[in-house]
Amino acid sequence: MKNHFRLLILTLFTSFILSQANAQNNVSQHKVVVQLNTADTSAWSSTIGNIKNLQKIWPNNVIVEVVVHGKALDLLVAAKTHLANEVIEMSKTNVQFSACENSMRKHHIDKSELLNIANTVPSGVAEVILKQEAGWSYLKAGVN
Repeated sequence: MKNHFRLLILTLFTSFILSQANAQNNVSQHKVVVQLNTADTSAWSSTIGNIKNLQKIWPNNVIVEVVVHGKALDLLVAAKTHLANEVIEMSKTNVQFSACENSMRKHHIDKSELLNIANTVPSGVAEVILKQEAGWSYLKAGVN
């Protein structure tokens, strides 16, 4: 009787573990908002690399918005970025790049100067907060 009870407990525990693993694999979409506000171009490249790594782990199951503000705006300025091709290609794979309009005004950047795939948002930091409130995961780019 004692062995049957142990077998029952082991079976229930195994079923629980397998159901939890299956639930994690069945997430329909991972949603990640990335905050980028540094002029450090190595941080820009690292951000692109991190997003590509997420896409490898969750192919077709990750949506990303990169919120660009402050001195990072040059990433999206067509005449200043060295990553235009990468940004344009990523925008075709569920990655949205959003420029902060507050930062654009501060740095005298017009929307016409941005890469044509760039979106704008009224406030970069407010966009990050709104995404978090909507359940998106937060990733701070450029942290040393």
